[in-house]
Amino acid sequence: MTSEAPAGAWLFRYRSSLPVPLALVLVLVRRGAAEGPWVLVLGPLLVVIGEGLRLWAVRHIGTISRTRTTRYGPLITAGPYALMRNPLYVGNWFLWTGFAVWSALLWMLPVAWLVFGLQYRAIAKWEAAFIRSIYGPVYDEYARQVRAWMPRWPPAGASVSGPLHPWREVLFSERGTLLAVVVMAALLILKHAVWL
Repeated sequence: MTSEAPAGAWLFRYRSSLPVPLALVLVLVRRGAAEGPWVLVLGPLLVVIGEGLRLWAVRHIGTISRTRTTRYGPLITAGPYALMRNPLYVGNWFLWTGFAVWSALLWMLPVAWLVFGLQYRAIAKWEAAFIRSIYGPVYDEYARQVRAWMPRWPPAGASVSGPLHPWREVLFSERGTLLAVVVMAALLILKHAVWL
């Protein structure tokens, strides 16, 4: 594995708690806030897109998406995984872009993108090396056909349909992210009502 492996493994393990400082800035800071009702439309819309992409991905990958260990199931290549290799992380990018817009702190967009770009680049490299060690040439072929971050349409030789996990499992697996989205939404609504 590369020299980024230890950093990627650590970031993967703590990926849910690392955005907390960013969230605090978005909720508590009002300096430099943009004006206009469009932030109350575009921000939530981006959040919905991000969570929708995450739900679609979890519907295909299942509860394995919430593990903090190196436990993996079968290689998933259907659904959003037929379009890009990291749909959960792209979903997170949409979530945090939406939260930054919703907070009206547009100057936080490049900060959020930089933080998440560095974090998920390291995580994705570590994860790809680990998955490659399990699936070998099968993963290599998948990686040749499907880009890491940008969707490829139509998907190369894979189907966007495939076996789906039940919604009950999906919602259970995604409960932490859904709770975080609801809390952030409530705090941003409160911020706009009180401060902006």
